[in-house]
Amino acid sequence: MKLHLLAGVSLASVAVVFASGAARAEATAAAVSAAIAGEVVHGRVVNGAGEPLPGAEVRVRGSGQRAVTDTQGEFNLVLPTGQAVLDVNYIGLPSTSQPLTVAAGGVDLSIVLGGTATDLADVVVTGLISDGVARSLNQQKNADGTLNVLSADAIGRYPDPNVAESLQRVPGIAIQRDQGEGRYINVRGAPSAFTAVSVDGVQVPAVDPGTRAVDLDTLPSDIVSNVEVSKTLLPSQDADSIAGAVNIKTRSPFDRRRLVLNGYGGGSYNDYGGSDVRAGATVSNVFGPNEIFGALVSLSYSQTNRRPENVESGWTKMETPEGGEVFALEESLFKDYDTERTRQAVTGALEYRPSDNFRAWLRGSFAQFEDDEYRNQLLLTYDEDNLQPGATDSAAEFSEVTVERQLRHRTQKNEITILSLGGERTFGNGAVWDANLSWADSEQTYPNRNELLFRSELEPTVSYDFSGDHYEPTYSIFETGEHLDASEYAFRENVYRSNTTQQEDVAFQTNVELPSNFGGRDVTWKFGAKYRTRDVTADEERFRSRASADAPSQTFADLLTDSPSRNYGYFLGDKFDSGLVDDYFASHRATSGRRMPDSVVADYEAQEDILAGYGQARLDIGATNVVLGLRVEQTKFEGSAPTYTVTEDGDEIYSTASVDRDQTDFFPSLTVRHSFSDNLIGRFALTRSISRPEFSQIVPRRIEETDGTDISYEIGNPDLEPTLSNNVDLGLEYYFASLGVVSANAFYKDLTDYRYVLTYEDELNIGGTIFDAEFETPINAPDGHIAGLELNWQQKFGFLPGLLSGLGVFANYTWTDAEITTAQPYGGRTDFALPGQSDNNYNVAVFYEKAGVSARLSYTKRSDYLEEINADDPDFDLYVEGREQLDFTASYDFGNGVEVFTEAKNLTNSAGTRYYGSRERTYEYEKFGYNVFFGVRFKL
Repeated sequence: MKLHLLAGVSLASVAVVFASGAARAEATAAAVSAAIAGEVVHGRVVNGAGEPLPGAEVRVRGSGQRAVTDTQGEFNLVLPTGQAVLDVNYIGLPSTSQPLTVAAGGVDLSIVLGGTATDLADVVVTGLISDGVARSLNQQKNADGTLNVLSADAIGRYPDPNVAESLQRVPGIAIQRDQGEGRYINVRGAPSAFTAVSVDGVQVPAVDPGTRAVDLDTLPSDIVSNVEVSKTLLPSQDADSIAGAVNIKTRSPFDRRRLVLNGYGGGSYNDYGGSDVRAGATVSNVFGPNEIFGALVSLSYSQTNRRPENVESGWTKMETPEGGEVFALEESLFKDYDTERTRQAVTGALEYRPSDNFRAWLRGSFAQFEDDEYRNQLLLTYDEDNLQPGATDSAAEFSEVTVERQLRHRTQKNEITILSLGGERTFGNGAVWDANLSWADSEQTYPNRNELLFRSELEPTVSYDFSGDHYEPTYSIFETGEHLDASEYAFRENVYRSNTTQQEDVAFQTNVELPSNFGGRDVTWKFGAKYRTRDVTADEERFRSRASADAPSQTFADLLTDSPSRNYGYFLGDKFDSGLVDDYFASHRATSGRRMPDSVVADYEAQEDILAGYGQARLDIGATNVVLGLRVEQTKFEGSAPTYTVTEDGDEIYSTASVDRDQTDFFPSLTVRHSFSDNLIGRFALTRSISRPEFSQIVPRRIEETDGTDISYEIGNPDLEPTLSNNVDLGLEYYFASLGVVSANAFYKDLTDYRYVLTYEDELNIGGTIFDAEFETPINAPDGHIAGLELNWQQKFGFLPGLLSGLGVFANYTWTDAEITTAQPYGGRTDFALPGQSDNNYNVAVFYEKAGVSARLSYTKRSDYLEEINADDPDFDLYVEGREQLDFTASYDFGNGVEVFTEAKNLTNSAGTRYYGSRERTYEYEKFGYNVFFGVRFKL
């Protein structure tokens, strides 16, 4: 690919490439230069230690012209020649004024807030809570749209190992967890797929083939410089973020412009696991003549051992011997996990800045998440025909219960790789041209999805009772112990599955920004185009054998250890010897039969091409800043999947089904920011956005899952439409000079063609035999909405006397109301709650920072939310129970660049719970325990 060839050239050569492109773009800039009178003022705002101050507001006294510094603290203004005064404001530091003389050829200047800049090589900066808060607040305050920012300093003050965990602290964001760790985010009550995620502006393809949502547990939090969450979109941003757009920015060597070396390391104890290790380091420097080159490398590694406890209960409705109907279990699954999770990541950057008017960069990042899991399982299966008299909705007794033991070995590996090559040129008239070529690859593989199942010859009578503790109900088998008789177990089956899904995304985008004077006002025009193509391939293989010839040479008892397998208070028996079972898997996989058509019909290919163009204008009308414009996106989609049919004569036919679609959408936008005063900011936005269907849902495939007489189908829908949303946002923010803000933001999203997965049951005639089958298919709901209110308060109480002045608080609350209306009734209903939406979401943290001591006690909670709609019976809608968590962090900075810290996570030992219809019908109950980490940070 051309990208790989470019990656091997020097940045000086890259500069020539972009400079020639800039020369071609200069003709466009020259076309409007006659309307621009002035010279470029390039400035950099730093604190007394020489550190850049992002988000600082720079105003030209008298004209009201305004600029906001970027992440390197830099800004550009176009001013007429002569005398001018710049007023610079930054929350947390005293304001200043900078007189200057604008001469032909432009001006370069440095503005210092809060003291006198010293030789940067002699400065050692320690990041405290206040540093992160100041950076975040200033960027949020001065952004054109509604924006939340998490700085690296703020992220480091929470016990959050991945980006998902960090984002739960942001107002309006809740997370979905896997084994206690954050994986997906829900922004403002919307499904996780409604939020696009990018790294350094490069959109990240999802690793999970079932969703467009990015698994944020793949990305460790310690590679981050800051995270920006845009809750209102500008025309210059991709439109596929109904809820909000998350941009993860990695570090730049020009952030500090000196040799920087920092890192951390430590270990922890898991209440439900063992010892963990985490470490990371970053080194960067600028070099060459006049320090025009910069290089950075950042490394991160963590390994976590987890042993969560988990019970699943499958509920249904059964007819009692007395002729009534009760809720009853059809199966109970007790899981004993041994899991090792490993995250490792590397980011790098090479940058070239020969002048303040030109920059070029090559950035790359690689992140890998591996989950290696052994699962000892005890499975009880109940048959309606064996339900005994006296059953109630919470307690029942069954005869002839099927008892099975199983070991599953599953290895999941996620990888995300991103490369970005770009450049930016500022012209003498203040016009800015930039271009960026990127390649992003996400891959999810399951090299191991192996299962070995034994079934007991005993079929005991088993009773259960949920009337007491429905999270940990009683089961009679743990008193009678029939499941412990190893001599009664016989080989039932082996199962092998492997999956590989890859998404490769190549994109090129370019933008031109043109300052002008229009109707006597300064107007900045911005135009751009972007082309993105994404190729998706999914391959799955399935094998299974129930033949006695494929049984292990050892007996069931021979495959056990003398280590007990426990789940809560339930004794499941002795654990399998994972080494012996892995040896069995390795020796028998080749002899197990390939399952057809299952190994074929799950595969698919897809290609999505998006061509976008936009134009926007930004103007200042006194204290009011307005951005308005239009974005147009054309989407071309092609997808195919193998199909399988059986003729009346019994012939098996394999073919390929395809889908080909083309759609153009328009996204107008109006964003208004008004400064009622220096501290009081009002916001208003009218925008339009889109969420395209998941690739696996839109390709025409039909996947069958068969387990005995249980049959289920997953069916694609090539007619599935993207979800479109018209959005209204209104906000008011008041900023305190002493590092604080109180804000309220209201929002309403009018949804068209909201897509959801419908689960229903129907009868199926196979060879003259009638089976009850379960079907899942995605469809569109014609109407829906999301409405809500975000309240946020954060403040440091520096006005308190003495030691109390180190106290501060972060608190936010989000209320949302969401609903979809379906085209036809299901179970007598047409109105449904939005899957993934919690009515209430809370975050509260109390912090202390004084004399090198930093501490934070944080609490987060979200209320229940719907996960899956059951078309036939609302009693079997699947919900996730609300969860709360209490965390604590503390550190001491010795003042010489060394800091010791500790983290305590999930002190409440909060569980993850799902239920059907009512909390008493617990489907899954999982606990993870607490975690305590001790470590050392250093900065040089």
